[in-house]
Amino acid sequence: MDKVGIGIIGCGNISGAYLTAMASFPILDIRGVADLNRELAEAKAAEFNVPARTVEELFADPKVEIIVNLTIPKAHVAVAMQALDAGKHTYSEKPLGINFAEGKKLAEAARAKNLRIGAAPDTFLGGGHQTARALIDQGVIGQPVGGSATFMCPGHERWHPNPAFYYEVGGGP
Repeated sequence: MDKVGIGIIGCGNISGAYLTAMASFPILDIRGVADLNRELAEAKAAEFNVPARTVEELFADPKVEIIVNLTIPKAHVAVAMQALDAGKHTYSEKPLGINFAEGKKLAEAARAKNLRIGAAPDTFLGGGHQTARALIDQGVIGQPVGGSATFMCPGHERWHPNPAFYYEVGGGP
């Protein structure tokens, strides 16, 4: 099976999690990482033993099929549109755009170019949720009449390495 070429743009806090996860999928070929901060890209490249490249090099590389957009939220649309214009499928960290109109613009551009575009969070597509949905659909638990969900977090200030980013315009998740 041919490997899928991946280019990662954005080497900030979340990039390590993506690079670690991608290393466990032998079908993926990380063709390079890029960041506006070249030193940051070079450090991340050295840490994960992948090439540091420029954004332009990733867009121009015919072996890069998918751009993983890990830039700050206010840059997601511009980077994703450039990736689509370069003929690359695109996956962005959340959000896809700052508002609905931006997301719609990207979806329409991807459709017009016969490309795929997606964004985090994708946890609702995870195994646990899919299994629960299948069991409900199969009637295993009978007819649900109600449900409850709780999500608790002590606040990102306690775990995020750069929580101030959450409060910047166009920043945070």
